[in-house]
Amino acid sequence: MAVINDPDTAANIMRVEATHKAARISGRPMGLGARGAYALAQNTGIIAAATTGEIFQFRWTHATLKCLLRSVSVSWAVSTTAYVAGVPPTLGMKIARSWSADGSGGTPIVFSTANTNKKRTDFALSALSDTGVRIATTAALGAGTKTLDTNYCAMALGAAAAATGSTVVLPYTVLWQRNTHDEYPFLFETNEGFILQIVEQAGTGTSKIAVQVEWAEIDATEIDGWA
Repeated sequence: MAVINDPDTAANIMRVEATHKAARISGRPMGLGARGAYALAQNTGIIAAATTGEIFQFRWTHATLKCLLRSVSVSWAVSTTAYVAGVPPTLGMKIARSWSADGSGGTPIVFSTANTNKKRTDFALSALSDTGVRIATTAALGAGTKTLDTNYCAMALGAAAAATGSTVVLPYTVLWQRNTHDEYPFLFETNEGFILQIVEQAGTGTSKIAVQVEWAEIDATEIDGWA
């Protein structure tokens, strides 16, 4: 077993594997500074047939902290009225930039209460505002003021015809996930974020959509040295 020593104290500070000289490491969550890691799950109300547009908005507004998006998952099911054959229900995700005014309608998600959405009790409260993250009830959300990327960054295609109670998009379908140490994440700075929108769906049928998001909030110093 090879050993790497500290040149100042001669103490052993790292062991490497004997054959290939590979370092032995212990995987741990990334450093978050004084911030934390969070998870949120919400579902829409019953959405009417043929509805298109934004059904979930996630706006980051903090002036100095950064928001690192870890995963976005969805599930979509028929509600009280069956779908008919035809247009496949399609859900898309886009990044939003220069987001200067919140969207409107739906239900805004409140983060300013004790321990809400924390993955660990002693993490700080989320720095998300109580108006910038919202989910649709029965109709698409008002867009607010922002610039969406031209292209989608993720998309899910559902079943074109489904009976009442049937699944349209399987739970939980991952739209995006950062799952390796070298995977570059979506990193949101002030007035950036993402939206989920119904791109198209059948002209008959009602449905509900569930959304699950995981993210971390980090000090700027925690990303020093990133390429």
